[in-house]
Amino acid sequence: MGKTPKTGAAAPTTKAIRAGRRQPPAGLILTPGASADRDHHTLVALEAGMAEIEVERLTLATTSVPRAVAKVVAAVGQLAERLEVKTSQIAIGGRSFGGRSTSVAHAEGLAVHSLVLLSYPLHPPGKPDKLRVDHFGQINVPTLFVSGTKDPFGTPAEFDDHTGAIGGRVQQAWVAGGHSPKDDDAVLEPVRRFLGLK
Repeated sequence: MGKTPKTGAAAPTTKAIRAGRRQPPAGLILTPGASADRDHHTLVALEAGMAEIEVERLTLATTSVPRAVAKVVAAVGQLAERLEVKTSQIAIGGRSFGGRSTSVAHAEGLAVHSLVLLSYPLHPPGKPDKLRVDHFGQINVPTLFVSGTKDPFGTPAEFDDHTGAIGGRVQQAWVAGGHSPKDDDAVLEPVRRFLGLK
């Protein structure tokens, strides 16, 4: 388990847990946090910064994980059909609640390329015993976590403690900020690298 420091104030520090390269996905579906929609600035920036692949931003409009999962499953199927690929060639992810919902969708059986989980809410702020990791053992695709170094929803040490349950290759990238990092370029860079776009 090694660390690869990046130079520059805004650059993230990425910890790769088991290296490996694979083909980029044909498409990526991104979902927002519970209080946001598809036009959240980070999702918009990610779409603009990954012109090589089809990026679809999806508004969930619910705080129910089962309802969000159903929307994710439907959107993945529609995008795969439109691109004429299998769902296993579509990456999924999102911010906070949206990322959690996409990870549950995969854990419940949705075949996808990989997971891109931004500001994953490992637990509510100040409640480290209320973990949202029960499904981690059913995740078996490459998974990227990108969070702010001051995010109250999970510390680097807490992520280290729990992401080992994930069966796929795991990477973590830590950027300046809290639960909603303002530097979208700092978030974009590890996502592009993880998806094999650079």
